[in-house]
Amino acid sequence: MKEHVETVVLGSQGVSAWIAQDRKLLAMFQVFHAMGADFVIGANTIVEVSHARVNMSRLRWMLSRVKVEPVTESAARASAELLKAAGSHGHTYAVDATVAEVALRQPGPVALLTSDVDDMARLCGDRVRIIGL
Repeated sequence: MKEHVETVVLGSQGVSAWIAQDRKLLAMFQVFHAMGADFVIGANTIVEVSHARVNMSRLRWMLSRVKVEPVTESAARASAELLKAAGSHGHTYAVDATVAEVALRQPGPVALLTSDVDDMARLCGDRVRIIGL
């Protein structure tokens, strides 16, 4: 990873991998941290990753190390516009759209870590570097 990244946005898969202490992801984080990048998630990602088997103390620890962006009415409207522009709609894509919207409003250059590379690329265009997990 040679190019500078100012902000790293994590989708639910990135958050889950961090909580699980995935070695590949943690190595990537070290590189981003060395660049001085900020780590960001959307508030609704907390809901998406919270389930009966999640390690809540590890989740709280992770949350203490990231900036949590709110999903406001304005953000929801912008997310809906992203979906419309991408030709998508409905609950299947709603959370992806809010994650994309969070990424698009961060200081750039922005990297988005996601398991949904194709949908996120459609939503973000070339304004965000999409990194598949």
